[in-house]
Amino acid sequence: MSGRVVHFEIPFDDGDRARSFYKETFGWQVQEMPEMSYTLVMSGPSGDSGPTESGFINGGMLSREQSAGGAPVIVIDVDSIDSTLEKVGGLGGSTVAGKTPVGDMGFAAYIQDPEGNVIGLWENAAPA
Repeated sequence: MSGRVVHFEIPFDDGDRARSFYKETFGWQVQEMPEMSYTLVMSGPSGDSGPTESGFINGGMLSREQSAGGAPVIVIDVDSIDSTLEKVGGLGGSTVAGKTPVGDMGFAAYIQDPEGNVIGLWENAAPA
Protein backbone atom coordinates (compact mmCIF):
# COMPACT_ATOMS: atom_id res chain seq x y z
CA MET A 1 0.00 0.00 0.00
CA SER A 2 1.42 3.33 -1.04
CA GLY A 3 2.20 6.08 1.47
CA ARG A 4 3.47 3.90 4.30
CA VAL A 5 6.83 4.38 5.99
CA VAL A 6 8.67 1.20 5.00
CA HIS A 7 12.34 1.82 5.83
CA PHE A 8 14.74 4.14 7.64
CA GLU A 9 18.36 5.09 7.07
CA ILE A 10 20.85 6.27 9.67
CA PRO A 11 24.12 7.86 8.50
CA PHE A 12 27.38 7.33 10.35
CA ASP A 13 30.90 8.68 10.55
CA ASP A 14 32.29 5.47 12.08
CA GLY A 15 30.45 2.33 10.96
CA ASP A 16 31.78 0.02 13.66
CA ARG A 17 30.88 2.53 16.37
CA ALA A 18 27.36 3.07 14.96
CA ARG A 19 26.65 -0.64 14.50
CA SER A 20 27.81 -1.37 18.04
CA PHE A 21 25.79 1.51 19.50
CA TYR A 22 22.46 0.48 17.94
CA LYS A 23 23.06 -3.22 18.53
CA GLU A 24 23.91 -2.75 22.21
CA THR A 25 21.39 0.02 22.94
CA PHE A 26 18.31 -1.40 21.22
CA GLY A 27 19.18 -5.03 20.53
CA TRP A 28 18.99 -4.48 16.77
CA GLN A 29 20.53 -7.04 14.44
CA VAL A 30 22.98 -5.59 11.95
CA GLN A 31 24.32 -7.21 8.80
CA GLU A 32 27.16 -5.56 6.92
CA MET A 33 26.93 -5.64 3.13
CA PRO A 34 30.42 -4.46 2.10
CA GLU A 35 29.70 -4.91 -1.62
CA MET A 36 27.01 -2.24 -1.29
CA SER A 37 28.79 -0.14 1.38
CA TYR A 38 25.62 -0.56 3.43
CA THR A 39 24.50 -2.16 6.68
CA LEU A 40 21.07 -3.77 6.95
CA VAL A 41 19.33 -3.16 10.26
CA MET A 42 16.63 -5.43 11.66
CA SER A 43 14.79 -3.67 14.48
CA GLY A 44 12.80 -6.78 15.41
CA PRO A 45 12.11 -10.38 14.30
CA SER A 46 12.62 -10.66 10.55
CA GLY A 47 12.46 -13.16 7.73
CA ASP A 48 13.61 -13.09 4.13
CA SER A 49 10.90 -10.61 3.15
CA GLY A 50 11.19 -8.28 6.12
CA PRO A 51 9.60 -7.97 9.57
CA THR A 52 7.65 -10.98 10.81
CA GLU A 53 5.69 -9.02 13.41
CA SER A 54 3.67 -5.84 13.00
CA GLY A 55 4.69 -2.63 14.70
CA PHE A 56 8.20 -2.07 13.39
CA ILE A 57 10.18 -1.53 10.22
CA ASN A 58 13.71 -2.40 9.24
CA GLY A 59 16.30 -0.03 7.91
CA GLY A 60 19.91 0.53 7.11
CA MET A 61 23.04 2.46 7.93
CA LEU A 62 25.49 4.05 5.52
CA SER A 63 28.35 6.51 5.61
CA ARG A 64 27.33 10.14 6.00
CA GLU A 65 29.00 10.93 2.65
CA GLN A 66 26.70 8.43 0.91
CA SER A 67 23.52 9.56 2.64
CA ALA A 68 21.10 11.80 0.81
CA GLY A 69 20.65 14.29 3.63
CA GLY A 70 23.37 13.68 6.22
CA ALA A 71 20.71 12.97 8.87
CA PRO A 72 18.31 10.10 9.56
CA VAL A 73 15.82 9.59 6.73
CA ILE A 74 12.47 7.86 6.59
CA VAL A 75 11.58 6.04 3.38
CA ILE A 76 8.01 6.00 2.06
CA ASP A 77 6.52 3.42 -0.30
CA VAL A 78 5.05 4.83 -3.53
CA ASP A 79 3.38 3.21 -6.53
CA SER A 80 5.52 5.18 -8.99
CA ILE A 81 8.66 7.16 -8.21
CA ASP A 82 8.40 8.96 -11.55
CA SER A 83 4.89 10.30 -10.90
CA THR A 84 5.73 11.08 -7.27
CA LEU A 85 8.79 13.13 -8.29
CA GLU A 86 6.58 15.06 -10.70
CA LYS A 87 4.01 15.71 -7.97
CA VAL A 88 6.72 16.73 -5.46
CA GLY A 89 8.06 19.37 -7.86
CA GLY A 90 4.59 20.81 -8.35
CA LEU A 91 4.02 21.08 -4.61
CA GLY A 92 7.19 23.01 -3.78
CA GLY A 93 9.55 20.12 -3.13
CA SER A 94 12.60 19.08 -5.10
CA THR A 95 14.47 15.96 -6.18
CA VAL A 96 17.70 15.29 -4.26
CA ALA A 97 18.56 12.00 -6.01
CA GLY A 98 16.56 10.60 -8.92
CA LYS A 99 15.23 7.09 -9.44
CA THR A 100 17.95 4.49 -8.96
CA PRO A 101 17.63 0.68 -9.17
CA VAL A 102 18.38 -1.29 -5.98
CA GLY A 103 19.37 -4.74 -7.17
CA ASP A 104 16.31 -6.56 -8.45
CA MET A 105 14.21 -5.47 -5.44
CA GLY A 106 13.01 -2.09 -6.65
CA PHE A 107 13.94 1.57 -6.97
CA ALA A 108 14.87 4.38 -4.61
CA ALA A 109 14.89 8.17 -4.90
CA TYR A 110 15.24 11.06 -2.45
CA ILE A 111 13.29 14.29 -2.27
CA GLN A 112 13.43 17.44 -0.21
CA ASP A 113 10.12 18.73 1.11
CA PRO A 114 9.35 22.49 1.22
CA GLU A 115 10.58 22.52 4.85
CA GLY A 116 14.05 21.26 3.89
CA ASN A 117 13.61 17.65 5.12
CA VAL A 118 15.04 14.85 3.00
CA ILE A 119 12.66 11.91 2.53
CA GLY A 120 13.34 8.64 0.73
CA LEU A 121 10.98 7.08 -1.79
CA TRP A 122 10.72 3.36 -2.51
CA GLU A 123 9.04 1.61 -5.45
CA ASN A 124 8.90 -2.18 -5.50
CA ALA A 125 10.08 -3.89 -8.68
CA ALA A 126 7.32 -5.38 -10.81
CA PRO A 127 6.82 -9.09 -10.12
CA ALA A 128 8.74 -11.31 -12.54
